[in-house]
Amino acid sequence: MANTYTQIHVHFIFAVKFRQGLIQKEWKDRLYQYIIAIVKNNGHKMLIINGMPDHVHSLIGLRPEQSISDLMKDVKSNSSKWINEQNFIKGKFPWQEGYGAFTYSKSQLPRLISYIENQKEYHTKKTFQEEYLKILEEQKVEYNPQYLFKDPD
Repeated sequence: MANTYTQIHVHFIFAVKFRQGLIQKEWKDRLYQYIIAIVKNNGHKMLIINGMPDHVHSLIGLRPEQSISDLMKDVKSNSSKWINEQNFIKGKFPWQEGYGAFTYSKSQLPRLISYIENQKEYHTKKTFQEEYLKILEEQKVEYNPQYLFKDPD
């Protein structure tokens, strides 16, 4: 084929180190706008971003020119640097080392977008850990429970 055609939708989940509730409502929208700009500058399309004080969900239309790991490295390193430069918190803001990246078909996007939009309501019933385990099980991702929520230090 002469051209490359893709439709890659990736749901990213990443957390504050030790799942501390450091993302404050006073500046979370500015953080999300900053992350959207990083994604856009890398040639991808942010479909939705939302989260809670201890973690972020984003749904991205991904271009194949960049790896998932390189995008997440860019998003997390640049956004944590920005948070620290803005002095939004006392001390240093750290993201947890890992992340989740799960693919979805176009037909699944409306339900996923609604889920990401309604994080506040969703988390009145489930913790981040319960939520993440459910996603791993739905996606049939193998994991070792011993290391799932343990930050390496």
